[in-house]
Formats: sequence, structure tokens, C-alpha cells
Amino acid sequence: MMTTVQEAAALLDGAAHARHDVEQFPSGQFTLAQAYEIQRASIQRRIERGERHKGIKLGFTSRAKMIQMGVDSLIWGLLTDAMVEEDGGVVDLGRYIHPRVEPEVCFVTRRAIDAPLTALEAADCIEAVAPAMEIIDSRYRNFRFSLEDVVADNCSSAGLVVGAWSRNFDALANAGVRMQFDGRDVQVGSTAAILGHPLRSIVQASRLLHGAQMSLPAGSLIMAGAATAAEALRPGVHVQCRIGSGTGALASVAFQVAG
Repeated sequence: MMTTVQEAAALLDGAAHARHDVEQFPSGQFTLAQAYEIQRASIQRRIERGERHKGIKLGFTSRAKMIQMGVDSLIWGLLTDAMVEEDGGVVDLGRYIHPRVEPEVCFVTRRAIDAPLTALEAADCIEAVAPAMEIIDSRYRNFRFSLEDVVADNCSSAGLVVGAWSRNFDALANAGVRMQFDGRDVQVGSTAAILGHPLRSIVQASRLLHGAQMSLPAGSLIMAGAATAAEALRPGVHVQCRIGSGTGALASVAFQVAG
């Protein structure tokens, strides 16, 4: 039987809510435009349960991530307040199915984004930047999916941890990125992997929002995309991300996984 957009949204929302995986949709069942319809309908179900819109995330902004997931297109998803984990806090893996973590850069907007922006305009829209990590958690079996599948599944977005805010935007240019498990490097990269410079993610976000006839209010989060490939989380591990070094570095961000 053919699954409708609303049925697919209910299926994926149910999987995320109950923490169980589901089979991928048959190849070619949904177009990319329909996948975004599913995504928005699925998130709307969360909003109706009391969650609040928090911002957006960009996906596949680095070649490492594209290669890891076998896709070649920039994608985006929606964030809610229920996805936010505390910096320095404890993450319960029971909230997830098969979570992975990746280092990112997060921006908070100072004014609404309601039209496509140039690079200069984008910088003026940003209030602050912070080191961040995203917990991704595909609702599909074995973490395998097509481009349409992952978009429908809100681009695997599940959780995010954001560090201290800074106005030091100069620190973002080709800054070193280190993600550590229990003090040992598991992923090392550069912010240049995020579209060449993380601020370019704001330009891309504005174009994507405009294409979807959406706007982003002041005070919203924009997760710029992963600087490296993701790492699977395991019980008991301490996870930390550092961006930059020396006096120009951003503050670090960290969390402890419950044992």
C-alpha cells in the first residue's frame, strides 16, 4: 500500500518518540519536495505536543559528511527546544536509538531572516557564535537511508549541545576542530570543512528558508553543519569539542554520557 505524506510523518514521529527504528521507504516513493513535506508534518506533531521551534540545522556541508552518508546535496532540518542537551550535563542514551555525535558551530540570530542574504548581510544577522555538538540519530534501520529518506527524517537531527556564546567571529576562519572521547582525539578537522567558512552557512540557510517560504525569528539557532564525520556514542564516555587554540579559541563544549 502506498504511504501518504501524513502517514510517513506519523511513522517517523512515532519512531522518534518511542525510540525504535523503522524500515526505509521504498526507493522512489517520495520526491525530495515530498520529503520536506514529511519533515515539516512530523515536526508539527511535536509542536502540537508542546515543543517549541528553536531554529534550523544544515546537513552535509562538509565533504567528510557527504562521503560518510553517501550523498552529495546540502540538506536542512528543524530544531525544537526538546532537542537541547545541557553543556556539561549528562546525556541519557535511552532518549535515542543509535546515536552518533559530530562537532559543529552554532550561531544565534540577532534579527529575523526572511529573505536571501549576501555574505555581508549574513554577518550582520548574527548575534553570537558557539562551539557545539549535534547528536544525530537516524530513525531508519542500520542508519541507512536515501537522500529523500534522511530529509523526511528531519535530517537525522535528535539532540544538540551548545557551549558558551562569543562575538569572536574571527576565530571561525580555518580553525582547528578536535572532538575527544575521554580525552583522546576521535575526530580532528577544520571549520573550513563547513562550506569553506561557517558564516557561509547563514547565506545558505537564508536561501533554503526563502525557497521554503519560511522565515527565522530573531533569537533562533542555526547549526552550521558538521566539521568532521560522526562518532557513535557509547555508555560512560566523556565527550568534548574544542574549536581553535590559544587566545583566539572559542570556549569548549562537553557532555557526559550516562553509564
